[in-house]
Amino acid sequence: MSGPVSAPTTILIAEDQGMMRSALTTLLDLEPDLTVVGGVERGDEVVAAAQRLRPDVVLLDIELPGRSGLDVIAPVLEAVPACDVVVVTTFGRPGYLARALAAGARGFLVKDDPVAQLATAIRRVRAGERVVDPQLAAEALGVSDNPLTDREADVLRASTEGATIADIAEQLYLSPSTVRNYLSAAIGKLGARNRLEALTVARDRGWL
Repeated sequence: MSGPVSAPTTILIAEDQGMMRSALTTLLDLEPDLTVVGGVERGDEVVAAAQRLRPDVVLLDIELPGRSGLDVIAPVLEAVPACDVVVVTTFGRPGYLARALAAGARGFLVKDDPVAQLATAIRRVRAGERVVDPQLAAEALGVSDNPLTDREADVLRASTEGATIADIAEQLYLSPSTVRNYLSAAIGKLGARNRLEALTVARDRGWL
C-alpha cells in the first residue's frame, strides 16, 4: 500500500515581462511536484498576492515597476512567514546578492540558468538549503561592503543625467550645500571622477 502523495510546492511569480512570466509558468508546471498558483508584474502587487495565495515559494525579479523586488522581500516574509523567497534576475550583481540575502531570500539565481536548474533550486530551498548562483557567489567574495550611507545613496540615486543640484535638493528636501557635501563624499568613497561615474559604479555593484 503506497503512502500519501505529497502536495506540490506552490509558486508565485513576480516578473514584469509577460512572455518570461508565461514561459516560467509553463515550464515549472511541467514538473510534477511544482505548481504555479499566480503571477504579478509589479513590485507593489507582490505582498498582497502573497497574502491572498499563500504560496510556498515566491520567485522574485529585482527590476519591477512600482517597487524594487529587493524592497519587498522582508514584507513578503513578514506577511507569509512560511514561504521562501528566491530571486531570479538578469542583474547578477554582488551588491544585490548581499541585500537579498540580508532581507531573508533563500535563493539568488540569474535568468541565464536553465529552468531545470531553477526547479532543483526551488526543491533545495524548500528542503532548508540556501541556493546561490555559484559564479555570483565567487564574485561577491571579492567585493567590499557598500561604503555609502543611506543619505549618500539617496542623493546619488537622484543624480540621474540632467538633474541639477537644485533639482536633487528639492526632491530630497535638502539644502544645495548639503547635496554637494553628500555627492562629494560619495564620489570620493567610490573613487569616481564625477557624480555620473559614481552613479554607474554604485549601480554596477548593486549598491543602489
